[in-house]
Amino acid sequence: MGSPMPTTKGDADERLALVRKVLELERKQGFQDRAVIGGLEGFISRHLPEGRELVGGYRAADLARRAQALERLEQLLAELEGGQAQPRELHQPIEELPGVGEKRALLLKKLGIHTIEDLLTYFPRRLEDRSRRKRIGELRPGDEVTVTGTVKAKSRMRVRPHLELIKVAVDDGTGFLFAIWYNQPWVWEELRQGERYAFFGKVQSRYGELQMENPVWEPAGADFYTGRWVPIYPTTEGLTQATLQWLIQRALRRYGRVIPELFPQELRRRWGLLPRAEAIKRIHSPAGPEDYERARRTLAFEELLLLQVGLLLRERGEAGRALPVDRKLLEKFLAQLPFSLTPSQKRALAAIEEDLKAPRPMLRLLQGDVGSGKTVVAAGACVLAISAGAQAAVMAPTEILAQQHFLVLRELLSPLPVRVELLAGGLPQKQREKLLREIATGEVQLVVGTHALIQEDVEFSDLGLAVVDEQHRFGVIQRAALEQKGRGTNILVMSATPIPRTVVLTLYGQFEVSVLEEMPLPRERVRTVWVSESRREEVYQEIGELLAKGEKGYVIFPLVEESEELDLRAATEAYMELSRRFPGVKVGLLHGRLSSEEKQSVMAAFRAGEVQLLVATTVVEVGLDVPDASFLVIEHADRFGLAQLHQLRGRIGRGGQEAVCFAIADPKTEEARKRLTAFRDISDGFKIAEADLRIRGPGDLLGTAQHGFVSRLRAANLVRDVGLLERARAAARQLLVQGVPERLRREVERRFGEELELLGV
Repeated sequence: MGSPMPTTKGDADERLALVRKVLELERKQGFQDRAVIGGLEGFISRHLPEGRELVGGYRAADLARRAQALERLEQLLAELEGGQAQPRELHQPIEELPGVGEKRALLLKKLGIHTIEDLLTYFPRRLEDRSRRKRIGELRPGDEVTVTGTVKAKSRMRVRPHLELIKVAVDDGTGFLFAIWYNQPWVWEELRQGERYAFFGKVQSRYGELQMENPVWEPAGADFYTGRWVPIYPTTEGLTQATLQWLIQRALRRYGRVIPELFPQELRRRWGLLPRAEAIKRIHSPAGPEDYERARRTLAFEELLLLQVGLLLRERGEAGRALPVDRKLLEKFLAQLPFSLTPSQKRALAAIEEDLKAPRPMLRLLQGDVGSGKTVVAAGACVLAISAGAQAAVMAPTEILAQQHFLVLRELLSPLPVRVELLAGGLPQKQREKLLREIATGEVQLVVGTHALIQEDVEFSDLGLAVVDEQHRFGVIQRAALEQKGRGTNILVMSATPIPRTVVLTLYGQFEVSVLEEMPLPRERVRTVWVSESRREEVYQEIGELLAKGEKGYVIFPLVEESEELDLRAATEAYMELSRRFPGVKVGLLHGRLSSEEKQSVMAAFRAGEVQLLVATTVVEVGLDVPDASFLVIEHADRFGLAQLHQLRGRIGRGGQEAVCFAIADPKTEEARKRLTAFRDISDGFKIAEADLRIRGPGDLLGTAQHGFVSRLRAANLVRDVGLLERARAAARQLLVQGVPERLRREVERRFGEELELLGV
C-alpha cells in the first residue's frame, strides 16, 4: 500500500525530489523500468498523481515511448518545481539545480559555471548536424549520419590489458552496422537486445564491415541527442556532452520563464534583437543553423553592447596636463642614433608628441612585430617627457627583460643629460633606499624595472609617462598601480604580440593605436622546420655543424606550472647531455629559479660569446636581444602557445643573418597540430595572431584572463563579429547620449565591473 500524500510545502518538495531521483535513475538505466520495485507506472501513481496519465502502459511500451513519457514527466516536474521560480534564483549556486551533486558541481565550476545563470548562459561553440538519416544499405564510408535499427547481438572482449571492447550488431532490414565502444562498460547494461535505437557517428569500413566507433545513441524516436541539429559545448574530462546538454535543458525548463529582459522593447526592435529569454532558449535548442545564428547574434550583441557601455562610462574624464616638451632634446637624441627611423616609427613618435602636449592623459597602444623597433620609439617618448621636466618609467614583465631594457636605454640615451636607473628585486637594502630617495626627488629621470616599480615605497617626484612593455604578460592591476604613481600619467603600452583589430576595438577602445609596419633591419625570413621526436638526432647533428662554424643559439624547454620540477629537470638534464655531446662548446643553463645575478651573468656570457649554446626554459621568451644568435631548438613545441612560439623565434636572426628554428613535437590534439602548422608556414606576426585567435579564441592574449574577462564573452566571437562590435560601440555611444537606464548600468557592473576597472586604465 502506498504512503499517504504529503500535505505541507516541505513534504511536497521532498516528494518532487524523490520523483526526480527515480526519473534520473530510470533514464540512466536505459528506460528498462527497473528504477523502482513494482515499476515506474505504480510509483508515479502514488507519488505524482498529476503525471499518472503520462506513464499509462509504460511497462508494455517500447523504448521510444518510454523515453517520450520520461521527457513529458520531466516537463511536468519542472512546471511544478518552477511554478514559484523567481528571477533572483538564477544567482543561486549551481548545486541548487536538481541533478547537480558535489562531484558534478566541481566539474561545472572548472568550466566557469558557478550559478544557475552561468549554466543557462554557457553557450554552445557550434552546432552538429545529426539531422541527416540513412538506411544501413545506403551507407558509405565517411558518412556522418543518424541510423535507426534493432540491436540483434552484442559482444564484449578484452583486447589487451586495460582495453575492453563492446560491439553491437544493428539491423534495419537493409543491412548490418556494427557499433563499437572502448572502455565504456555501462553500454553493455544499457543497450538491450531486441530494442530499437538511433545511432549517430562517422561510418567507416573495417574488416569488411560497416562500423561506427563510439557513436552517440538513444532510444529510437527520442530525438534528443540524434536526428536533429545538436548544440556542442566546450566540456571537461568527467563531464560528457550528453550530461551537459541534459542539465542545460533541465535548467531551461525550470527557470526559462524567469530570465529577465535587459533592453526595452523599442531598443530591441531598433537593433533587431530577439527577446532575451527566447534567444537563450533558441541557442540551446535551435531548429537549425539560421535559428542558432540569430539567437547567437542577439546574445553577442547584448554582451558587446554592455561591455562597450561599461568602457564608455569609465572613459577617463580626469584632466591631464599638457607637457611643455622641448623638441631640441628629441632632435639631439635622434641625431646621434646610428640609424634612421622607419616611416612608421616617425609617425608613432609624432603621434606620441601630440598626445603629450594635449591636456588629457595619453592612452596609446604601440604594436609591432618582433624586431620592429618599439624600444627606440619608447626611448624617444621618454626623452619627450623628460624634456618637459617630468620623469618616465618603463615596466617590463621579467627581470631579464627589465635588465635588457635598462642596458639598451642607457646606451641609447648616453649622449644626453638623462640619468637612467634600474629598480629590480634583489638590490641590497642600502642601495635600494638610496635609489628610492633619488627617484622621489627627481634626480633619476628614467626608471626601468619590473613590478618592483609599483611597490608602496616607490614614490616619484613627477611621473609624466609610464611605458608598459608586453602588457599581455602583466596582470592589468599592475598597469593601473603604475599609473597611479603620478598625476594624469600618460600611458604607452607596447606589445610585440600583435593584437587583432577586433580585440583592439573590444578592449583598447579608449586607446589610440600606432603600428610599426616595417623592420628597421632587413631580416632574412627565419627558416622554420617542424620535426617529429623520432628525428631529434638529425636536428642535433645539424646544430653540431652550426656550432662548429662558430654560430650560437638556444635550446628551449617548456615550463608548465603544474610540472615545474619535471620541466626544470628536463632542461638541466639536456644541459648536461649537450655539454657531454659538444665538449669543445661552452653550454649555459638559464631558468627562472636562478637568482638575478646568476641570470644576468649567464646572459652577459651568452651576449659576449663566452657561452655558445644556451639551454633555457621560457624565461628567454620576450625581448632578449642577442643579435648574432642564429639557431633555436624548441623541445616539446606542442606545449607552447602560437604567440609564444613566434616570440621565441624572434630571438634569432635579429642581426639580419640567416637563421633556423627547429620545433620538435608529436602533437596529440588537432588544435596543437593546427598551431604547429601555422607556426611553420606563417612568419608575419599579425597573421600569426589572427591564426591564434581562430584556433583557440582570445585566450590570455589580453592580460585579462586571470580576471575571467574572456570567459564572460560567451556568445561573441572576436574573430567573426567585428561588424557586430562596431554596431555595438555605435549603439553604446547613442545610449550614453540618451542616458543609460539604471537597470543596464547595474547589469554592466555585475557582469564586467572588476574587469572594466582594470581595462579602463
